[in-house]
Amino acid sequence: MSGEHHPEWVIDPEIPSVARMYDYYLGGKDNFAADRRAADQVVAAMPNVLEFTRANRRLLSRAVTMMAGRGVRQFLDIGSGLPTQENVHEVAQRAAPGSRVIYVDNDPIVLTHARALLADNPLTTVVQADLREPEAVLGHPEVKSRIDFDQPVGLLLLAILHFIPDEDRPARIVAGLRARLAPGSYLAVSHGYRGAISRDVEDQVRSAYGRTGAGDLIPRGVDEVMAFFEGTELVGPGLVQVADWRADAEPLQSDMSPPGFLAGVGRVV
Repeated sequence: MSGEHHPEWVIDPEIPSVARMYDYYLGGKDNFAADRRAADQVVAAMPNVLEFTRANRRLLSRAVTMMAGRGVRQFLDIGSGLPTQENVHEVAQRAAPGSRVIYVDNDPIVLTHARALLADNPLTTVVQADLREPEAVLGHPEVKSRIDFDQPVGLLLLAILHFIPDEDRPARIVAGLRARLAPGSYLAVSHGYRGAISRDVEDQVRSAYGRTGAGDLIPRGVDEVMAFFEGTELVGPGLVQVADWRADAEPLQSDMSPPGFLAGVGRVV
């Protein structure tokens, strides 16, 4: 999901989309000139954005593989973004054939591409909903018919919560979603992290995202991201820089100085 909130659900190529900017960072071709201009501004200010966005895709693959290996057979990816290589359904259904996957997004271009990709996959679907309205996500007919919340679920909130402003109470949104998850479920989160960067660099990055429909990107600190995992037990190395996350790693003290994405996976208890 882009974090964008367009009630009309229309595609405007002149307004940068964070989903299409992300596609550009990953080397994809599903983006417009406006997306590339905004993304290039971010790259100029923070060149390692290419590194940590690609590490975020590796996190997805590692986390889903781990969840499938621990018995999860249903996955809910909220803020899925444009389809690329190693999507959740590809990873999950390779690790555990028969796994059910639902993608949730509010960007119309994501919905168009995902529905075309998934047309022949009866175990996977995409629905149109906004993370800011978690009850609408959980109450969507496709979600209710395909996800059994009495059984473990793999919930993925990757690179999406930093588009939810504080006034929308992102921790409360996550808590509401987590409350529906059965014990043995898993929550995976990656989130923008300011790190040791200058205010000028942060302002350049946020001004680029300010032109998108999302309105802003809000980097948060370690304690703020940790709050999303309340009610879970962190697995693997804990909350670390995204490139450092491995399910089988011992707890480690990740270098928290560079800006990037923090990442963690918690098991619901």
